[in-house]
Amino acid sequence: MGNKKIIIAIDGLSSCGKSTIARQLAGELNYLYVDSGAMYRAITLYFLRNNVDMNDATQVENALREIELDFRFNENSGQMEMFLNDEDVEYQIRDLIVAEKVSEVATLKAVRDFAVIQQQKLGNGKGVIMDGRDIGTVVFPQAELKLYMTADSAVRVERRFKEMYEKNPNVTIEEVAQNIEMRDYIDANREVSPLRKATDAIVINNSNLSPADQLKKVLDLANSYIQN
Repeated sequence: MGNKKIIIAIDGLSSCGKSTIARQLAGELNYLYVDSGAMYRAITLYFLRNNVDMNDATQVENALREIELDFRFNENSGQMEMFLNDEDVEYQIRDLIVAEKVSEVATLKAVRDFAVIQQQKLGNGKGVIMDGRDIGTVVFPQAELKLYMTADSAVRVERRFKEMYEKNPNVTIEEVAQNIEMRDYIDANREVSPLRKATDAIVINNSNLSPADQLKKVLDLANSYIQN
């Protein structure tokens, strides 16, 4: 494997396995993994906790000035975790209450501008893998490798339900399906940085791929770009 460091941008709808493959790939390549969605979730958590009126531009701007986001490595889990103002919020940001509001918060231009600046700083040294909705189109349009993850709707709902059920046994599959449908619509139709497949992105439909097969496919792609 060559020593060249690249930026890998992974986009796609929710529950397409973007975060999972990004983490695996980062581990294989010894790259920094950045979960951009966790940043928006942490901002949403702050807004919810502090009753920020999203329709009040002044309140939003003031709230963003009070937010510090950081990724820190957890030696026990072996993963990077999201910190909001020095508090580990990795568990809290996965709650359904946050999931129901995050797409709405992420439509705000001030919020996206705030997050994109921080995301781009993390990519300055390359050797970065970032997943989200607008990584290949807005955050890193210059990324050497862009992937667009997709999967059948029923597969995505089942995946998210299993993930949510582990944390909240009271959640229903109907609630999860409605949440995914709502997020898909908002992400694709927002005015600022809507979800789009970059023209040079490689589409990966993982509906029928095993985790091992998906990792091999993506790792082979990454190595082909690194070695060229």
